[in-house]
Amino acid sequence: MAQDAITVTGIEQYQEQLRKMQTDNHRTKRVLQAIIRRAIGEARKNVIKDAQDVLSTKPEGAPDNWVADPRHAYKAVRNSVYKQIFGGQINILSSRHRGAATRYVRKGTLQEGQRGGNRRKRSERTMQIDSYEGVDRGFILRFLNAGTVERETRYGSRGSLRARHWFGRSSAFQMDAAASRVAEEIEKLLQQEFQLM
Repeated sequence: MAQDAITVTGIEQYQEQLRKMQTDNHRTKRVLQAIIRRAIGEARKNVIKDAQDVLSTKPEGAPDNWVADPRHAYKAVRNSVYKQIFGGQINILSSRHRGAATRYVRKGTLQEGQRGGNRRKRSERTMQIDSYEGVDRGFILRFLNAGTVERETRYGSRGSLRARHWFGRSSAFQMDAAASRVAEEIEKLLQQEFQLM
């Protein structure tokens, strides 16, 4: 089964010390969340780079004028920091917040003898097909991650996408690195607090 979210782990050993620090100093929670936010933000940047690599790989049988990621699906890699516990996650799940629809407009090419572009008005259905909700870009990444089954319609085979499972590998590696960075920062924070005591 493909993973759509990875959670940072590896800082459980500090939970008790951090709880004690929070009762002593009310600013500690904000400082800890800032540390986690920075580490997860760095991990998200690296996962986005991996997503761009996956999206720029030209599929077999693609036409010569194939454009890599015209809808900027890499922007669907999201991160969040938990409020109640020390941790966070990176995911490619859809956002709970609705955004404005994004129009994807194909680049028109001039035909021989044509002056100034295609004057034929695009139908409402074509506009609907070529549009999608901006917040839902993640469906492209989830398709590439988990793959699709081959579909047969009355018009013939629509093909399938091979599962690449890039998200689980990439994000697990990056979140381990983030957990190490968070652990180092927490160690420094704990040392500073104990020196002040």
